[in-house]
Amino acid sequence: MLNRSLVALVLAAALAAPAFAASASTASGQVNVNTATAQELQLLPRVGPALAQRIVDFRTSNGAFKVATELTRVKGIGEKSFALLQPYVTVSGTTTLKEKVRVPRAKSVVKTAAFAD
Repeated sequence: MLNRSLVALVLAAALAAPAFAASASTASGQVNVNTATAQELQLLPRVGPALAQRIVDFRTSNGAFKVATELTRVKGIGEKSFALLQPYVTVSGTTTLKEKVRVPRAKSVVKTAAFAD
């Protein structure tokens, strides 16, 4: 019984993931990482106050980002994090993103399903 419930929950989570992704991708706009304030950077997915400040500090110490992939040089931004940020970041133009981009955490859904009865 527990195995069937677990399989059902995992399947439901897998089927729900595209719906969450669709709702997350409805946010439109971009953040110019060369001119954005820490508050504007926090609009990006999974970027809080500490990471936003690290981006600003990195930019101050090293100069403007030439390409968006240079964000991976900031402590706390790896390839997976950058993949979430990429659609919303630019190194030129104005910041047009106006609301926080939220993306679901797939791992937490699976963890929750594993402990469900």
